[in-house]
Amino acid sequence: MQHLFDFLATKYHWLLFLLLEIAGLALLFRYNSYQGSVWLSSANAVSGECYEMTSAVVSYFNLREINSRLTERNNLLEKELNAAHAQLAALETDSAALTAEVPAGFYHINARVVQNSVHKKDNLLTINKGYADGVRRNMGVVSGTGVVGIVYLVSAHYSVVIPVLNSHSNISCAIRGSRYFGYLSWAGGDSRYAYMENVPRYARYRKGAIIETSGFSSVFPQGITVGKVLATFNSADGLSYRIKVELATNFGNLYDVCVIDNSKLQEQLDILRAAEDSLTSRKNI
Repeated sequence: MQHLFDFLATKYHWLLFLLLEIAGLALLFRYNSYQGSVWLSSANAVSGECYEMTSAVVSYFNLREINSRLTERNNLLEKELNAAHAQLAALETDSAALTAEVPAGFYHINARVVQNSVHKKDNLLTINKGYADGVRRNMGVVSGTGVVGIVYLVSAHYSVVIPVLNSHSNISCAIRGSRYFGYLSWAGGDSRYAYMENVPRYARYRKGAIIETSGFSSVFPQGITVGKVLATFNSADGLSYRIKVELATNFGNLYDVCVIDNSKLQEQLDILRAAEDSLTSRKNI
C-alpha cells in the first residue's frame, strides 16, 4: 500500500493531466456546435462500421417482423403496379394521349439504418450508404410506410439523416385531396406524433385525413405519405391551425429505408423558376 501511495505522490501530475483531458473531451463533445457534434458522432467510418455491426445483430432478431412489413409493402406495390398498367392501357387507346411522353419515375437508393435515436429533441440517424453509392446532401429518405427525413451529412459509405423527429426538420406537407398545406415540425415528446403548422383557418378536412408531401420543394415528390390527422388546435397567435399528426413511419423500429434521387424533381423546379423569371422580366419591360 505504501508503494501505491509513493507512486501516486510522484505521478500525480500525470493523473491530473489525464483527468483534465477527459473532462475537456467530454465538454467538447457535449457542448460543441450542432454540426460538429453530428459529424464527430455519426458520419466517420469507424463509428459507422460499429453502428452497422450493432444494427446487424439487432435486425437478426427482428427478421420475422421485417419480413411481415416487406410482404405488406410488396402487396401494396403490386396493387399500385396493376393500377398503373390499367391507366397505361387506357392511355394507349386514346390517340391524343399517344403524343404525350410518360414521365420517368425517381431513382431510389436502398439503405439500412445503422444508428438511430428517438428520445432526444434533436434525433439523428445514420444509414450505410454515402456519396460512393450516389447519396448526396438534401436528398429525401423514406421508409416502406412514409417519410423519414432529409440527408444532412455524407461521407464515402455512410450518411447522417435529419429525421422528422428533430427540431431542425421542416418538411412541406399538404392534406391529401385539398390545396391546404403547411410545415411538419417536431418539438420533442412522443415519437409517434408531430405537428403540421400554419394550416389556414379556412381549411376544411376531417379527422383521419392523410397528410402527404406537397411537392413544393426539391427534396420530396408530391404524394408521399407522412401520416394522418389526429386532432386540430389553434396556433399560438390564433391566426392558423396546428394539426396533430400521427406519423406513418415507426421510428422506434426503423431498419430499411430508401434515399430518393431528387435530380429530376430539381430539374422540374429549375424549369419552373426559369419560366417564372421570364414572365417577371416581360412584365417589367
